[in-house]
Amino acid sequence: MTERYWIETLGCPKNQVDSDKLVGTLQADGLVPADRPEDADVVVVNTCAFVEQARQESIDVVLGLDAVRAPGARLVVTGCMAERYGTELAEALPEADAVVGFGVPVVLGPTRTPAFDLLNLPRPRSRTPWAYVKVAEGCDRACGFCAIPSFRGPQRSRALADIVAEVEALDVREVVLVAQDLAAYGRDQGVGERAIVPLVRNIADMVARVRLLYLYPSDLTDELIDTICATDVPYFDLSLQHVSAPLLRRMRRWGDGDRFARRMADIRARRPDAVFRSNFIVGYPGETESDHDRLLDFVAEAGLDWCGFFPFSREEGTHAATLDEQVPDGLIAERLAELGELQDGITAARRDQLLGARVEVLVDAPGRARTWREAPEIDGIVVVPDHLPVGQFVAVDIVAALGPDLLAAGAEWGDT
Repeated sequence: MTERYWIETLGCPKNQVDSDKLVGTLQADGLVPADRPEDADVVVVNTCAFVEQARQESIDVVLGLDAVRAPGARLVVTGCMAERYGTELAEALPEADAVVGFGVPVVLGPTRTPAFDLLNLPRPRSRTPWAYVKVAEGCDRACGFCAIPSFRGPQRSRALADIVAEVEALDVREVVLVAQDLAAYGRDQGVGERAIVPLVRNIADMVARVRLLYLYPSDLTDELIDTICATDVPYFDLSLQHVSAPLLRRMRRWGDGDRFARRMADIRARRPDAVFRSNFIVGYPGETESDHDRLLDFVAEAGLDWCGFFPFSREEGTHAATLDEQVPDGLIAERLAELGELQDGITAARRDQLLGARVEVLVDAPGRARTWREAPEIDGIVVVPDHLPVGQFVAVDIVAALGPDLLAAGAEWGDT
């Protein structure tokens, strides 16, 4: 009898790519997808371990799926939590039949699946008109708050030819390149500091849109900026984390608010319509009221289109876990609320600027589309008429805005 699988994916886009490659492996072993977890013979949870909130969500999902899985179905926990905690997690989760990192052999299908390197495995054709493509695994940086290098290892870049082959097989209109340190692609292969530039140019020749997520600001060179702008998707996702120079040094990070602002001004001089996204950590040990005020001022003046703010999470084994001057949780919550309210207004104002404009959108699903200004799954959407063909580019007129989302003529809020 043919076995069925269900995969639940948590965390970042890089995890989604891992799950896609796991799907390819399971299907190669003869398994088929189940319509729901209750019908699966194998239930896999691809976990996230970046911060405490993500770990708790992962555990909650494992327990929830254990409660609904069919009698005799196997529950497998993999991903970042399995990589990071291994035996400790297996002891804490007796509900799971296996807790395994991606490089560990495990019985998933009818036979024992060998250890594999997900990074270069084939994956199924994308079910959407866009796809994430992971170009490297691991990271060589030592940011004070991040434990990822401790369990994902140093950076390992893929060969350009392998990435190109994957994009060809996916057959999509938009590719979103992802890695822990995207701009450092190829550095570990000895092919030069700017291997990311020829990579972007190659992919841009293959698809209508190429988008880059997670750019470390010190690696945002003039050549890379010009290359991104030349793709006609001037979308810049900058990993800034804060703007106070003293606090950034405690984070073991480069830069400060003035440098970031100058770089953004350089980009806007090239492309006044450029779109910016970033994320900031709130409440990192030693963050003073003055540091917080600097961040507020930067957010108010920079005009970021999209922005996320996250409370500091004390991660075992990181430099930040050893620091004193911990910021009280209550104060962190107040700062998060203040920053979120400020950015919500900025995002809404930036969206309002598109009222009355005719824009080209890629239809992702019936009633849902995006211009080049929105990254899939993390930014707003354009609500479009349901009859527009999925996977096609269509020109629509924007008639309304509601927070991060836009409404095209002929559509109604709540259609999607």
